[in-house]
Amino acid sequence: MKASEIRKLSAAELDAKLVELKDELFKLRFQQAVNQLDNPMRISAVKKDIARIKTVQRDIELHGTKA
Repeated sequence: MKASEIRKLSAAELDAKLVELKDELFKLRFQQAVNQLDNPMRISAVKKDIARIKTVQRDIELHGTKA
């Protein structure tokens, strides 16, 4: 997911997406622990998406509106 796509989402959608990605990360880590993970690069991609969402949320928090 690109940062430009994330910036188009509303605050509620960002929160929902963040919860969804954290759940996916948990499941991926669990799969990795039991050696059933197909694509280990997916973990880093999900972590980067979480960081992008948190960055956009912080930007909105600091500036009040989407800039």
